[in-house]
Amino acid sequence: MKVTTAALPLLPLCQRFLPALPALPSISALPGLTGLPGMSALTGFSSFSGLSGLSGLSGLPGKVTGLSVTLLKATALEAAILAGHVLLYPSGIVQERRCVPEPLRAGSQDAGSSSPSSAPTAQLPARARPPVVLLHGFIDNRSVFLLLRRSLAQHGRRQIESLNYSPLTCDIRCAAELLGRHIEEICERTGSDRVDVVGHSLGGLIARYYVQRLGGDLRIRTLVTLGTPHAGTRVVPLANAHPIVRQMRPGSALLEELALPAPGCRTRFVSFWSDLDRVMDPLETACLDHPDLAVQNVRVSGIGHLALPVHPAVATGIRQALDTPGPESGTEAGGRSGGLTVA
Repeated sequence: MKVTTAALPLLPLCQRFLPALPALPSISALPGLTGLPGMSALTGFSSFSGLSGLSGLSGLPGKVTGLSVTLLKATALEAAILAGHVLLYPSGIVQERRCVPEPLRAGSQDAGSSSPSSAPTAQLPARARPPVVLLHGFIDNRSVFLLLRRSLAQHGRRQIESLNYSPLTCDIRCAAELLGRHIEEICERTGSDRVDVVGHSLGGLIARYYVQRLGGDLRIRTLVTLGTPHAGTRVVPLANAHPIVRQMRPGSALLEELALPAPGCRTRFVSFWSDLDRVMDPLETACLDHPDLAVQNVRVSGIGHLALPVHPAVATGIRQALDTPGPESGTEAGGRSGGLTVA
């Protein structure tokens, strides 16, 4: 009886958050309780209209229902992607094998063969597209790009390569130097002057440092970042023990370097950021804002951080970004045009 008596004042409040519950009678109307000591002081609690600060709670469920459903869907999707990625993670630990470009393989065939299968087939001329380099995020590997890589290949991208940097890497600058060497090797092997880069989270920050501070704008035509903390993120303060996490904090020396002038930068930036990305704190830190850079920030609604390199709608946006002409065609610096609603 004591438990029931103590819980009675909370029932009307629960009813406000659960509108499907039947209407609750007033305490004075409950048989057998009116004679209990102290019940006379609780008769007014069947309605909370007399309590200041709670009168607006009646409309709260309707206001947050849409956001709650979207957030629940995004959280469930993040959990499913995380589970799948854990299973795929071992497949991406080792570096991928470097493929010989198709023209070289075709040229190595026996020119004297007269078999019908070896005869050259007529093909429509394909538009020249630079190789695409995929760069994963913190404590991750190239397996995160499995679906994105397949999408790019299905839409005409013939040369797609991923770079694994060591999870023990403790400096974004060192990782950017490694990326530069990797890109130089790709350009030499493929005969291409420039490449496109897609970087998820930390990967986007590494590529940006290469572009702005190591002369990478000579090699990277378009840099697409997915949930990259361009202005630093405050999430998980206990992770500051890792040097790279400290470099991704607002006001770090590395981010101050990236805020320095970058006149004449030839790389075009496209930054995808999600309004449900819980790794970005604040959310707008994934927007790139620099007066010297040609930038388009694209807001993604309905998914979280892990879904950015996986969701097919985002993959479509990435393909469109890579197929768009470079900054010399009039892209404005600091633009925030564009939006993508996934859910």
